[in-house]
Amino acid sequence: MSKPLISRRAAALSGSAKVPGDKSVSHRALMFGALAVGESRVEGLLEGDDVLRTAAAMRALGAEVERLDDGSWRLYGRGVGGLKEPEDVLDLGNSGTGARLMMGLVATHPFTTVFTGDASLRSRPMKRVSLPLSQMGAQFFGRDGGRLPMAVVGTGNPLPITYELPVASAQVKSAILLAGLNTPGQTTVIEREATRDHTELMLRNFGAQVDVEHGDQGQRIITVTGFPELTGRHVIVPADPSSAAFPAVAAIITPGSDIVLTGVGINPLRTGLYQTLREMGADLAFENQREDGGEQVADLRVRHSALMGVDVPAERAPSMIDEYPILAVAAAFATGTTRMFGLSELRVKESDRFAATLRGLLACGVQVEEDGDTLIVHGSGKPPMGGATIAVNLDHRIAMAFLVLGMAAAEAVAVDDAEAIDTSFPGFVQLMNGLGAKVATTDAIV
Repeated sequence: MSKPLISRRAAALSGSAKVPGDKSVSHRALMFGALAVGESRVEGLLEGDDVLRTAAAMRALGAEVERLDDGSWRLYGRGVGGLKEPEDVLDLGNSGTGARLMMGLVATHPFTTVFTGDASLRSRPMKRVSLPLSQMGAQFFGRDGGRLPMAVVGTGNPLPITYELPVASAQVKSAILLAGLNTPGQTTVIEREATRDHTELMLRNFGAQVDVEHGDQGQRIITVTGFPELTGRHVIVPADPSSAAFPAVAAIITPGSDIVLTGVGINPLRTGLYQTLREMGADLAFENQREDGGEQVADLRVRHSALMGVDVPAERAPSMIDEYPILAVAAAFATGTTRMFGLSELRVKESDRFAATLRGLLACGVQVEEDGDTLIVHGSGKPPMGGATIAVNLDHRIAMAFLVLGMAAAEAVAVDDAEAIDTSFPGFVQLMNGLGAKVATTDAIV
């Protein structure tokens, strides 16, 4: 059953809030804890559907995974190479991160694993992962176009590879590095553009040898040495910077707003949106900067700001690929034109986010156009009209982005189904309304 929501123009947002834990870090904490020897404890885990699917999958692969009464999670791992064949199909729901990284985990174990997911995940490309993992010796049998459901027949005699990523993708990089853990010798990934490095940081924290060098042309060369003994760790998951983007932009575009988002991860490879917002003129500061569990965190102070259009270079895309829909919303309130270059990867996310963002902005009265893989938003410096119902196609970030637009548009904005929001941001409506937003359920078409 669909879950429509409507967002109406709000007064100033104010107060302090903590958004849910980082989804990327949460997935990895569960996977690496399942590969470690001994006990791992995880605090601040994102308990959205995507991550809970990963927890269930790690149980199916033989790890002990339980949620404790205090809200933390405890894992007893199997050791590198110790995963067992699951008795049933692994259903990863909407989670591309969970599916792709887990394919890397099982590719170098000598058993068969079958993956599936929801309609969105079953439509997303997996060849980008299966191609390099096939070179290591695994076999993949999926639907036409390399899509789920897919059987992964792991190899008992994996081969180390050196693989240059054809597209910037932290998921593909991570899948290869995870396969390399149970592979003799050294497995290397070369990326032309730096992508989020949570895998490298956390693997080191658990005891793996991960070396990062820089090539003559600026490439990152990441090498993992096989058969490490990972040992259990205490992981504190920072608040997700991709989730924090939604209340942050809401505060920027809503007059009189002044909010603080606590304990947000500010990994330099994840903060492209905040860099861009500052370039546009946003009053945005990282306060109380510190380090938790190897990740940099800060309290994010955000105030209402007058924005100006900017050009966002293609090389920034890997550090903010999930944030372009909400950046496009911010650009709709700016004065002048914002050009976002190099967005091809946006077309193969939970939905075609490029097309969904374009359609949604047009429906809300925003001047917007596309030029190949460039999204161009012409802001008038005034609130857009709004007054539309947006079809989100199971995409949580499209749903949240347009609910944020409705908080400052001239007329209310509705989304046809907000159920997917719980995959990454459980409690989104309560948090936003606690800051002063006006989001409610509705059966009405705006």
